[in-house]
Amino acid sequence: MSEFERLVEIMRKLRAPEGCPWDREQTHKSLIPYMLEETYEVIDSIEDSDMKKLREELGDLLLQIVFHSQMASEEGDFNIEDVAKSISDKLINRHPHIFKQKADLTPDEVTHNWEQIKLREKEDKSESALSGIPRTAPALLRAFRLQQKAARFGFDWEKWQDVLEKAEEEIRELKEAIETNSSAKIEEEIGDLLFAVVNLSRFLGVDPETALNHMNKKFIERFRYVEKKLAESGKSLNDSNLEEMDSFWNEAKIKSRKSK
Repeated sequence: MSEFERLVEIMRKLRAPEGCPWDREQTHKSLIPYMLEETYEVIDSIEDSDMKKLREELGDLLLQIVFHSQMASEEGDFNIEDVAKSISDKLINRHPHIFKQKADLTPDEVTHNWEQIKLREKEDKSESALSGIPRTAPALLRAFRLQQKAARFGFDWEKWQDVLEKAEEEIRELKEAIETNSSAKIEEEIGDLLFAVVNLSRFLGVDPETALNHMNKKFIERFRYVEKKLAESGKSLNDSNLEEMDSFWNEAKIKSRKSK
């Protein structure tokens, strides 16, 4: 028995009538938070370049897949073998340059072919080329993927200067919206600006989610430095003022630049 088969068998026993009460009461919906949490923990371990942690977190994520597959099997919908077959068939079908007629393609050509094949596979031919992006995905990621998909069909800017100009235009429109004091208009223009910035990020080859996560990390490190310096002087955030905190913040910026 392989280790994967062992995992499937363990999950089957946990879900059996004489199995674990907690595992038996779970549903596809009740497991959603755990699927999300395990996915984020995998990402954290990759960001930290921690291979030991990555191995463990991938195992936790794999458990979620086996868990859902076992529940579906109990209802007669599908099993883990069907899941494996589905992705295997998909990979073969969408890589004709490997499994059918060998071809030397660039990564961009492979991506373009993937989207073209995906469109041909759709049972509902009226379905949009933008379908397939989860509605529940974070807005930043969803915007990025929508733009990526549209760009693969030629709906894209020609040069980065045009994208930057669009972002600057959205800033001007946001300023105008602020002057109207209309919360609905301000919200709309902020959405336009965020979408334009994501587009600029994508066009320049930067993943906006990764860029923002790095900024979040930088902000945390610098803010903690401010807290530390205040504590060393016998103060807390409540005892300080903006000028003092800003001074320590600038110190943190200088220190981080020197350490690079």
